[in-house]
Order: sequence, then C-alpha cells, then structure tokens
Amino acid sequence: MALRLKQLSSHLLTSSSNGFARTHPTGTTQSIRTMASAARKFEFLVVVPDFPGMREKRLEVRPTHFAGLKPHIDSGAFQMGGAVLSEVPADDEPSSLQFAGSTIIAVAESKEEVLAILKNDIYAQSGVWDVENAQIWPLKAAFRKAL
Repeated sequence: MALRLKQLSSHLLTSSSNGFARTHPTGTTQSIRTMASAARKFEFLVVVPDFPGMREKRLEVRPTHFAGLKPHIDSGAFQMGGAVLSEVPADDEPSSLQFAGSTIIAVAESKEEVLAILKNDIYAQSGVWDVENAQIWPLKAAFRKAL
C-alpha cells in the first residue's frame, strides 16, 4: 500500500517499492524512477580461462590490458583481479609464469554487463581469453583481508 507523501497541486505523489508514482486526479498513474530505485549492483566472481598456447600473446598485449583496466578500477567496477596460474611460480617475473586465465571480482548490475566488459578487453579481442567459457557467479563475500 502506497504511503501518501505530498499533495502537489492536482497530483498526488506516493512512494512505491521501486521509486515514486504520481497519480493524476483522473486516476492515471505515472511511475517516477529515483536514484534509490536504480538497478542494484552486486559483486560477481569471474574466472576467464586462457586459450591454450596464448602465453606469448598474453605477455605481448599485457601493458595494453593493464591500461584498459584502469577505468574499471577507478570506477569501482573491478575490486580485485589477477592471473590464474597452472602452477606455483619460482619467482614473480611475468616471463616465468604459467598462465591459465584470469580472475576478477567485478561490481555490476548483471552477468551480461560483466560479460560485455570482458569482451571489450584486449585479452578477449586478441584471442588470449576464452570468454565463451568464462564463469561468472554472483558473490556474497564473508570476509576480506589484505595481503
């Protein structure tokens, strides 16, 4: 049941579960979406495998990939990300890493939004990522601890 908030000349403004509704004296209703009723963003755990044999291509386009991440990091769309490795490395030099894919914690309104971001990344466009086999799950983190 709507709560009457305010009488505005000949229009009644009422709250609803998805914003406000304005009811004209004739009985017609117009929905008014507010920031509070904007689509809800949620965290997603993303795992994107690499295509086999793409290690050299990954290293080649890596600087472009990192540059492309910056807007997503700055906007808060990406909370965490990094390479998935097929084995524990002997050191942290990129040339000695055995890449298996990437993982990201993304904040978005939907899996489709996350997928669109992935498809626009240089890793996807240059054939490093196998985006069609990406796994994207809604995530409800129980804790976070910095390294």
